[in-house]
Amino acid sequence: MSLKYAVLAALLEGESSGYDLAKRFDVSVANFWSATPQQLYRELERLAGDGLIAARVVQQERRPNKRMFTLTDTGRQDLRDFTAEPPRPTTIRDEFLVKIQAMDEGDPDATRNLLEERLEWARGKLARYERLRDHLLGGLSEEEYLRDAERIGPYLTLMRGRAFEEENLRWGEQVLEILARRKAVGGGG
Repeated sequence: MSLKYAVLAALLEGESSGYDLAKRFDVSVANFWSATPQQLYRELERLAGDGLIAARVVQQERRPNKRMFTLTDTGRQDLRDFTAEPPRPTTIRDEFLVKIQAMDEGDPDATRNLLEERLEWARGKLARYERLRDHLLGGLSEEEYLRDAERIGPYLTLMRGRAFEEENLRWGEQVLEILARRKAVGGGG
C-alpha cells in the first residue's frame, strides 16, 4: 500500500491543511502508518495532480496563505475501490528484533537498556492512544460510540494500535523477566 490511501483515509475527517493533516496523521493514523510531514506534502501535491483531492487557497492576514485539501468524488471512489481489494499479508521488519535475535553475541546490559527504552516508548504511545480514545468517545461508552458514531473506522484502528502496544509491553516485560532469571542463575544475559 502506498501513502496515498492513508492520506485519502485521513481526509475522510474533513477538509484539512497540510499542517493540520500532519498533526492529525501523527495522532490518529500513525498507529498503523507513519510518514514525515515532507512525505505528506509531496503526496498531497501528487493526489491533487491526479484529481483525487481538491486544493483551495485560504488568504490569511498575518500569516502565509494556506492550502486546504478535500477529497473529490474521484478520490472517494478510489478509496472505496481500495477498501474492497484484499490487502497484502502483514510482514514484520523490526531492527530491534534482529538485535534480540543476536543478543547472545552482544552486550546483555545494552540489550536490556534498549528493551527498557522500547517499553517506555510503548507506554508513552499507549498513553497518547488513551487520550485519543477519551477524545473520540467524548463521554460516551464504547458501546454507545460504536452504535451511534458517524464514522467508526478511526476508533477501530485505534483499538488495533492499543492492542499492538499492549502486546509490546507484555512481551517486553516477559523478556526482561527471562533475562533477570538467567542472570540470577549465572546463565547468559
